[in-house]
Amino acid sequence: MEQIQKILDYAVGEFTVGKLLAAIITFVIGYLAIRLLSGLFAKFIDRTSIDGTLKKYSKAAIKVVLSFILAMVVVDALGISPTSFIAAFSVVGLAASLAVQDSLSNIASGIMLIINKPFKAGDYIEVDNVSGTVVIISLVHTKIVTIDNKMIFIPNSKLTGSKITNYTAQEKRRVDVEIGISYDVSVEDARAALLKAVDDCGELFIDKPQPPFVAIMRFSDSSIDYVIRAWTWTKNYWDAYFALLESVKKECERSGVEITYNHINVHMIEDKKE
Repeated sequence: MEQIQKILDYAVGEFTVGKLLAAIITFVIGYLAIRLLSGLFAKFIDRTSIDGTLKKYSKAAIKVVLSFILAMVVVDALGISPTSFIAAFSVVGLAASLAVQDSLSNIASGIMLIINKPFKAGDYIEVDNVSGTVVIISLVHTKIVTIDNKMIFIPNSKLTGSKITNYTAQEKRRVDVEIGISYDVSVEDARAALLKAVDDCGELFIDKPQPPFVAIMRFSDSSIDYVIRAWTWTKNYWDAYFALLESVKKECERSGVEITYNHINVHMIEDKKE
């Protein structure tokens, strides 16, 4: 026993063999415990309904926290007070947080976006005069692709501080089209032609969630502006929109309903002299 104690008390630099062995054993046990706890946490969080992105970062965060705790325990096993390390880490952390406060703001905003889910990957959104399809929601940026295939990176803090319009959040979407009809056409004829155009457009619903609606929107200088409102599947919105415009043009030509344009009628009054 004395020989073993001498070996354990043998100094290697500033540390004894006993402390080094204790630190190594602590590290091995702690490493295995981290793997076990991380695996259990991963199984637990995978069963929840949390967003996949948040799951990934939560798994990484738990590993970092457990690894930091293990490092402090190993340092303590070496006979070094972890207080100084914690204080130094706090100072470094404060300096780093001040240097990257914008990034931290984006990360916090990214977590809020993932939790609140105002949109998800694949949704078509508009924010701050930029619109496109969401590709990736990361902790710092949200990537969207515009209609003309441009990739735009929007800081998450910008998203949480702006009004977001999600065009694909609902299953159905209403198509609104305004058509200028001549004053010479009766309201009945105009409404009949526009409703017939809706019926002939195969991309629109005829009775759900509401029947198609046609009414006078305004009296313009050169036309009576009618509005057509009908519903379609959100994924077919633009197909339905363009198909309706084409159907309106064909039906108005067939029924003799004049789609007018801006013009000025000049009436000449003859000045009769006696």
